[in-house]
Amino acid sequence: MGVPIGSAIPTVGDLGVIPGSMGTDSFIVEGLGNAASYDSAPHGAGRRMSQGESRRALNVETFKAAMVGKAWQGGAAAKLLDEDPRACEDIHTVMHDSADLVRPGHHLWQVLNYKDV
Repeated sequence: MGVPIGSAIPTVGDLGVIPGSMGTDSFIVEGLGNAASYDSAPHGAGRRMSQGESRRALNVETFKAAMVGKAWQGGAAAKLLDEDPRACEDIHTVMHDSADLVRPGHHLWQVLNYKDV
């Protein structure tokens, strides 16, 4: 029969992904169906700095230092500077602030970062 147009689709128990930045963790989460948030949750860490602000405020050396131990395109760091983890909100703060929206199920960390540059 389907769900009538305009009705709420139940989201309690739905699984989702809340990704961190290029250099941080991500989470598989289960929705809690919080009506006050329209049954939604953050879709990622979110930016703390705009892309332009990131390029002006951050530098390649500290970006490379933040990415130590991770497989990524370090040779293209200047082109990827707006992806510096410091340009994004802290994913652990986002998860803490989302405790009434989602329940973390799996904590993921990246093995490889790749962005077409």
